[in-house]
Amino acid sequence: MKTKEEVLQIIAEQGVLPLFYYPNVEISMQAIRTLYKAGIRAMEFTNRAEGALEVYTEIRKAVAAEMADMLFGAGTIKTVKDAVSFFHADADFFVAPNLNEGVGSVANNQSMLWIPGCMTPSEIHLAREQQAALIKIFPANVLGPSFISAVKEVFPGQAFMPTGGVEISKENLSAWFTSGVVAVGVGSKLVSKEVLKNKSWDELLDRTRSVLQIIRDVREMKL
Repeated sequence: MKTKEEVLQIIAEQGVLPLFYYPNVEISMQAIRTLYKAGIRAMEFTNRAEGALEVYTEIRKAVAAEMADMLFGAGTIKTVKDAVSFFHADADFFVAPNLNEGVGSVANNQSMLWIPGCMTPSEIHLAREQQAALIKIFPANVLGPSFISAVKEVFPGQAFMPTGGVEISKENLSAWFTSGVVAVGVGSKLVSKEVLKNKSWDELLDRTRSVLQIIRDVREMKL
C-alpha cells in the first residue's frame, strides 16, 4: 500500500478526483476502465447505498487484478464503523463529507490518506490537528473559490480539494486552481447517471480527457 504522502501526490498531480457510485459491478468496471483509459490513476467509489460495501469489495478486487496502479479510494466514510469496514476491503484512502476524528484516527493508524469534508475555519483547524494532509471543501459550490483564497492565508501549506458542484468548464476550473487548490473532486458532472445508465463510454472518455487537458492548461497559465 502506498503511503498517504504518495497518494496525495498522485491525486495532486492528476488534479481531479472522479467519484461515483453504481450498484452494478460490471457497469461500474466499464466506467472505471474508461476513466483509466483517459489517464485517471486515482478515483473514489462512494459509500452511498445499502450494500455499497459488498459492491465496493467486489470492484476493488477486479480493479486490483486489472489496473494494478489505480488508487481506489472509498468515499462517504462518515463513521469509524465505515472506516474499519472499508479498510478491510482494501481501500487506498478515505474521503468524507464530514469531519469525524475517529475516522482520522483509523486512517492515521494505518498511514492512510484521509480527506475529511470541512466548510468552516474551525473544522479545517481540527482536521489539521488530526493530520489531514488534504482537506475536502464541501459543498464547494456554496463556498466558492474566494473561500479558498481567504483560508489559505490562515492555513499556509494546507492542501485543499473542493467537491460538490464543481463545474468542468475552463472558467470554473481556472477559478478554483487560481484560488490555490491542489485538485478538484468531481462526481455527476463527469460520471453522470445518464452516462452509466446509457453506457456512454465514448462520452465519458472524451469528457475525462477534456477535464485533464483543461487542468493542464490552467496550471501552465499560472506558471
